[in-house]
Amino acid sequence: MEPQPAGPETAAVEGSGTQLGRMLLHKRFSGDLEGAGEGQMLTAVSDTPGSAGYVAIERFVGTLHGRAGSVVFQHSGSMDHGAQQLSISVVPGSGSGELAGIAGSFSLRIESGQHFYEFAYTL
Repeated sequence: MEPQPAGPETAAVEGSGTQLGRMLLHKRFSGDLEGAGEGQMLTAVSDTPGSAGYVAIERFVGTLHGRAGSVVFQHSGSMDHGAQQLSISVVPGSGSGELAGIAGSFSLRIESGQHFYEFAYTL
C-alpha cells in the first residue's frame, strides 16, 4: 500500500499543546487487495512525546482476490508514549458489487516507512 499524503490542516487546541489535524487520504493497494483507497483522517497529537490519536474513514475501490467492488474501512488508532494500538474494520453493509456482504478487520504493519496489511474477512 502506498499512502500519498495531502497537505494536512492543523490547529492548536487552546490551553494545551495538543495539535488537531485533518488530512485527505489517497492510497494504492497491491496484493490480495488491488485498487485505490480515498478518505479523511482526523488527528490529535499531544505535547507528550509519542502520544497521539487518529480516526479515519476510507473507501476502497478495486478487487479482492479478483472480486470487483468497494468497501469502507473505519480506522481508530492511538499511541501512548510510543506504544501503538490500531483497529481497522469494515463498516457493516458498506460492501458493493462482488464485495457486498463483506465483514472483517484489517491489520497494518509499518516497516521502514512502507505499509503492509493483512485483511481477515468473510464474504
